[in-house]
Amino acid sequence: MRILAWPYKTPWNPYTGLVFSHLPGTTVDAWPGNLLRKYAVWHVHWPDALLNISSASHAAYKLAGMFAAMDYLRARRTNIIWTMHNFAAHEARHPRLEAWFWRQFIPRVDGAISLSATGLAMGLERFPRLQEIPTTVIPHGHYREQYPAASADARGELGISRHAKVAMFFGAVRAYKNVDVLVRAFREVRREDAVLCVVGNPNSGDLAMHLRKEASQDGRVHLEFEFIDAKDVARYLSAADLVVLPYREVLNSGSALLALSCNRPVLVPDRGSMGDLKAEFGNQWVRTFRGDLDGVILEGALEWASDDSRPAICDMPEKYSWEHIGSETARFYQQVASSKRREGAEEALRRMA
Repeated sequence: MRILAWPYKTPWNPYTGLVFSHLPGTTVDAWPGNLLRKYAVWHVHWPDALLNISSASHAAYKLAGMFAAMDYLRARRTNIIWTMHNFAAHEARHPRLEAWFWRQFIPRVDGAISLSATGLAMGLERFPRLQEIPTTVIPHGHYREQYPAASADARGELGISRHAKVAMFFGAVRAYKNVDVLVRAFREVRREDAVLCVVGNPNSGDLAMHLRKEASQDGRVHLEFEFIDAKDVARYLSAADLVVLPYREVLNSGSALLALSCNRPVLVPDRGSMGDLKAEFGNQWVRTFRGDLDGVILEGALEWASDDSRPAICDMPEKYSWEHIGSETARFYQQVASSKRREGAEEALRRMA
């Protein structure tokens, strides 16, 4: 089975590369591959990312090209599989264009994968047409073997006191992730030994400037505005007592899985599939909050993160292994192909009747 992958790998997240490198019985080409070849599946992740292009005309051009490619491949009996990471573009730059995008995209999808049961239910409600095609739940995998282990003195290497209570935001810094709300909430935390570290690269100069202004009002806030190399990921996360991901909107979170993979408890909003994550990993590893994040919630979470009864290692069930995820993904490809063959046979019978 030959698969066309978009994207096959990304420099900021090993997720797609890990999925596509663990598919049994397949040959995977990175988009655009060779469109003269016969592909069984075009597996698409984050198509909505094209809506984040600042120019509406450029975004429309890119989207039109994508839809033309989808139509060409479907005419050659390639099945379009979509992994549902988002149901809306995070930046919301082009509302009218985005409405058109979803109207055009969803009818072209032959099968859809959700990373959680809640995400699937939300997707079926948001896009009723998905109820007519095969869907499945295949979770986001863990990152336990993907990054070099940290040294025993990670805090010393980063200049953080070993006695501090460290809350950390880790990941790409974007407006919808509410990092400014986190900084303001932290300023309300009364503990003098508390430290907030914001680690990641802002996607705009204006956002970086705004966060520096917010952080300048509290000397306990430390900003590390840069892309973190893979060799340093575990070092930063191991220095945290608590990873805080205060997203305004969230469906799934690879950053939460990354923190848990590094055995760090997480504080997340009770939105999207975060309740599923809490049910899976338990109250000792995942804490949720409702409403706006404030100092009381954050200070309580820091106390919770200091619980000595928490195991040193966060257990990762087998379904989060990349081998299992690859096997289930390949099985779903076969399910979609079988469904399309049945539809074709039924259509042929109707024409003969």
